[in-house]
Amino acid sequence: MGLLSGIAGLPLAPLRGVLALGELIRRRVDEEMHDPASVRRELEAVERARAAGEISAGEEAERQQRVLDRLTRARPGPSDEKRR
Repeated sequence: MGLLSGIAGLPLAPLRGVLALGELIRRRVDEEMHDPASVRRELEAVERARAAGEISAGEEAERQQRVLDRLTRARPGPSDEKRR
């Protein structure tokens, strides 16, 4: 049955490859969004924009809050990934 199912499943191989690639990209994005170094770089960029006069104090506070909210939001765990 293994050989037969392998041959029958061959047309679906590109789809499985695309799905695996999508999952890899999703995991990498999750890691990047919750990486403290990435968050720090974003906060520093917001601070530089405020110092350069590109954004107002209110916009700075709003952007900082969005970045910090992203950092403190819980990461999806292994059980969450199974539900998707």
